[in-house]
Amino acid sequence: MWLFHRGAVLLATALFSSGLIAEETMTVELTFTPDLNNGRNVYETCASCHLPEGWGSSDGAYPQIAGQHQQVLLKQLLDIRDGHRENSIMYPFVQERTIGGYQSLVDVVTYITRMPMHPRHKQGPFSDFSDEYKQGEQLYQKHCASCHGAEGGGNDKTRTPKLYGQHYPYVLRQIDLIRKELRSVDPVMKGGVDQLSPEELMMIVNYVSWIEVPEGEKAPSANWRNTDFY
Repeated sequence: MWLFHRGAVLLATALFSSGLIAEETMTVELTFTPDLNNGRNVYETCASCHLPEGWGSSDGAYPQIAGQHQQVLLKQLLDIRDGHRENSIMYPFVQERTIGGYQSLVDVVTYITRMPMHPRHKQGPFSDFSDEYKQGEQLYQKHCASCHGAEGGGNDKTRTPKLYGQHYPYVLRQIDLIRKELRSVDPVMKGGVDQLSPEELMMIVNYVSWIEVPEGEKAPSANWRNTDFY
């Protein structure tokens, strides 16, 4: 009985916390009009790790953030700043004394959202001809598509991230952190991860990494450079 009560309290706390962040995210987005010039200036700090193009690193140390949904980016920055997501590297950079207030947050995420994705992000080891890919597709459509979309496009309004275009090692690492309870996420996401084996999760992440980025959202070539910084 005590265990049930404790679990219910933890779930309620998680839901309440995620609800507050969602409300803050929406309020901030609706209150401030984006200033892309300031967004570019703020992003200069981000570019040292995420690159001027926002493409991150293929080894998964830094995610591709270019082209991600605006509310997703805003929520992640607020989560880290407010201590709801553990990220010791990012934490100093999202504080008001470093990045500025809400206005600067809106400016920089709007700037990032408009950047094209890498046309050749790091993919998983199993191509679309493999059994692992096919199993991953089936598992994804069964367990993930209802929130992240059949093609991994996510949803800006629900703050559900795009999965296509993200580096395979990065997504795999995030899933492992969630599974080990080292990263806090929505209870629905945590429940979905918990019911799958590490092998099944790997096949899902592999499948997602092979989903093609839509033509209108990716750079014309891997040699494209963000001229704001060159």
